[in-house]
Amino acid sequence: MGELKKTPLYEEHVKLGAKIVEFGGWEMPVFYSNVIDEHITTRTKAGLFDICHMGEIFVEGKDAFNLIQKLITNDLSKLSDGKCFYSVICLENGGVIDDLFVYRFNDEQFMIVVNAGNIEKDFKWFLKHKDFFDNVFVFNRSDETAKLDLQGSESEKILQKLTLFELKDLKRFSFVESEVNGISALISRTGYTAEDGFEIYFNAEKAAEIWNKILEVGAEFGIKPIGLGARDTLRVEACYSLYGHELTEQINPLEAGVGFVVKLEKEDFIGKAALLEIKEKGLKRRIAAFEMVERGIAREHYPIFKGDSLIGDVSSGTMSPTFKKGLGMAFVDTDEALVGNEINIKIRKNLYKAKIVKKPIYNFHGKTN
Repeated sequence: MGELKKTPLYEEHVKLGAKIVEFGGWEMPVFYSNVIDEHITTRTKAGLFDICHMGEIFVEGKDAFNLIQKLITNDLSKLSDGKCFYSVICLENGGVIDDLFVYRFNDEQFMIVVNAGNIEKDFKWFLKHKDFFDNVFVFNRSDETAKLDLQGSESEKILQKLTLFELKDLKRFSFVESEVNGISALISRTGYTAEDGFEIYFNAEKAAEIWNKILEVGAEFGIKPIGLGARDTLRVEACYSLYGHELTEQINPLEAGVGFVVKLEKEDFIGKAALLEIKEKGLKRRIAAFEMVERGIAREHYPIFKGDSLIGDVSSGTMSPTFKKGLGMAFVDTDEALVGNEINIKIRKNLYKAKIVKKPIYNFHGKTN
């Protein structure tokens, strides 16, 4: 493995006393104070996340729409200018290459936001298929693009201090090209926490300036920098997929619970035939949310039993700071993935009781089951 990459904010994290860990080939802050404090701060006030490691691939030209529509499972014709949506891209056999967000500027200009560990793989996939179209250009602008996520109920008040655009007019899954602290930026009302908030894209050279300014103006609202630890606990509570856990090239989007972005009625896309066949035959397993009945924390790959039968394994698990109990997601045999079903999870050498619960465990804006 080569030298670990650093985001433009690495030195800022060091100054703030963050605990730095390796994550997907990057040196990233896992926490500054502690995971529970940062999680609760995001749920109740506002948190600022360094997401500069994520990838931004731009697709432009008269055939930009056609290329993206061929590669993604969602239906690009349903996405209007100034909007973004979630999708996946699949192999021919239906396995997931990556999950991503598509931003539509107009018919001929799109931004695809991809996972940090998949930037090169995704970029090559787009390049490989662009040759089937006459007029399309694909650019990897990940290194020159910074991305900050400002999440939590106080986010709008904080960001409004730094932009002239009326943020109250920006709806969920919409974006605008404006300025933050006088610097050109794309502001998107999206996030990975199940709270209101924004994802902000701008020139990487300005990363430290905007990071510090947001923390400065957000101080009166209780803002804190948030590390990867709380980013994970927040998304697990919301039952959001993480590539490498709920989604991989060996997992299809139907069993992964993201079938809502698979539009089998649209024209052909890569993986469509396989996904149609999978749907027709029926799913052998599916993702389910669980909470621990007995005290314990289930981690990735821990086996799940019903009686003496192995029925699945954990994909993500954590101790929830919101609910103060162990919970997570798991792939479970389809006939066992029923809400209320009691299961046993093997944690080290012992079995611990858990039960299947409705997804998401924590809803957008804090509505809970």
